[in-house]
Parts: sequence; C-alpha cells; structure tokens
Amino acid sequence: MPESSVSESPLPKSPSPEFRLPPRPLQADGRPRRVGVEIEFIGPSARLAATALAAGLGGRLAEEDPHAFRLEGTALGDIRVELDLRAAHPQRRAQVPGVVPGLPVRAAGRSLAALLSPVVPREVITGPLPLAQLPEVDRLAALLQGAGGRGRGAVLLGSLGLHFNVEPPDCEAATLTGLLQAYLRSEPALRKATAAGGFLAARGLPPPFPAAYVAQVLDPGYRPDLDGLARDYLAANPTRHRGLDLLPILAHRDEAGVRAALPPDEKVSPRPVLHYRLPQAHIGLAGWSLAPAWNLWVGVEELAEEMGALAGR
Repeated sequence: MPESSVSESPLPKSPSPEFRLPPRPLQADGRPRRVGVEIEFIGPSARLAATALAAGLGGRLAEEDPHAFRLEGTALGDIRVELDLRAAHPQRRAQVPGVVPGLPVRAAGRSLAALLSPVVPREVITGPLPLAQLPEVDRLAALLQGAGGRGRGAVLLGSLGLHFNVEPPDCEAATLTGLLQAYLRSEPALRKATAAGGFLAARGLPPPFPAAYVAQVLDPGYRPDLDGLARDYLAANPTRHRGLDLLPILAHRDEAGVRAALPPDEKVSPRPVLHYRLPQAHIGLAGWSLAPAWNLWVGVEELAEEMGALAGR
C-alpha cells in the first residue's frame, strides 16, 4: 500500500462558535466522553481531499484503494477519506464472515467507482475525539472547503450527511432507553430544523421511526432490559436508515443477533456509540460550523435528563 509522509502545518483559522457540553460529559467510569464525526461532501476526489487534509493536519497519508485513504497521526488523530460507495471498496467485504471477494469483484468495484465518482459523495471519518476537540473539526471542514469541497446539505441522490458517533454516558438499558425516548420526542422539531435548507434537504433525510414503534417506546410504562430494547428496536427498525441509528451499539453487545435480524446486505459496524445521522453537512456554505447540529443533539441529552428525573429513574 503506497504511503507518504506529509509535514504538519498550522490549522487554518476559523470562527469558534460555542459547542455545548451534554449534561453528563463523563462516562460512568469517570473518563471524558468522546464523539466521532462523519462529513460528506462533493467536489474534489478522495485523493485530493486527503492530500489537502494532510497538508493542513500533518500525519502520514496511506492509500487503501484508489478511492479510500487513511491519514494517520494527524492533529485530529486518525482520519479516513473515501468515496461513499460500498462497491468501490470490495476488499472490505473480506471483513464480513464467510465473504471472500475475488479479483474480478475488485476490478468491477474499481470500474464502478471510476464511473460514479463524479456524482457520489465523498466522506471524511474521524476517530473518537474528546468533546473538547469538536471545534477543531470545524477547521477540518474549512480545509475541505479550501480544497474545493462543496455541498449544501443534499444532492439529487440523497443527503450529504453530518453524522455524530456519540459515546453514551453508559450502556445501561435505562440510559439508552431514556436517550431514545428523548430523541423520539424531539424528532419532529429536529427534522424541521435540519430540513430548513429546502425541498432537497427534506427529501434526503432518513425516514422517521414508525409511528407504532414511537408509541410503544414513549408509553410511560416502557422500561425494557437490554434484551427487550434490542428485540423491539430490531423488529421495528431492521435498517440503519434512521435519524438515531442504534444498530452499532446493539451489535457491539450482540453482533450475531443483530446481523440475524437484518437483511444480508445491511451495513452495520459494531461499536459502543449512538449513531446520530439526521444532520446534514454544508461544506459549500462559507463559515459553516458543526456547532448548531451538535447543540441540537445536546438538547436531546438534556431532555433525556429531565425526563429521567420526572420518571424517577
């Protein structure tokens, strides 16, 4: 795999809007909570975007395939930059049990990626970062814009996502259920705020949770254990296409059980995070910040705390 070293240079200056902290900024064991960020954009190739980020953030640039790159040891830790198209990276299918891609499949993936790369978004994916480093991701976004990155929340093929992989304070059933309930109460307002960019933005949002499931979870007597929470969630939502995707954290606990409940081609990456994937990225908007979208999530956590207090949890 080709690699190159890029000398570190100062990050570009940008405005510093307030990133609020959630009411429980520490995990149960006292460690600071972390969050990973995914930003989708159009414009420069994954290679050009990765090169621009390496020039601004330092670290070592490594190529996984012609449309996927790793930046290792940057000012923001390890970062991936890649075409947001699963078929473009067929070698990763080898990570799925029982699947071993052959050379023809890899060649077909490269050909498809070359054909669709002008219209398929790219994405930047950070590793888990301390919450205090979120303002620095704004500067990463400014680097992408300086490299020609574009996008205003949505494109004809769907949403340009801004996803937060949020470590919860703990993985207890009461905590996860409370956060889910707060999100479900907030979802109509969150969708309205996110889609303020117009028709395309609204069209690109993940589908809302089914009404019957919302009613089930918001019932005052709904207090499942972890098995019950997972069973109910998977029965109603066998997909990652939700504004708050619980598949990663459920699969972290029981990957085999989650995969058995999903369609064979559904993508799931087990990890102990809440995948908040409702917000949209606006790399093409001058001075754009992640702060408003992040602060809306903090509002969900604040509501969860209030609801927990009222319910006596």
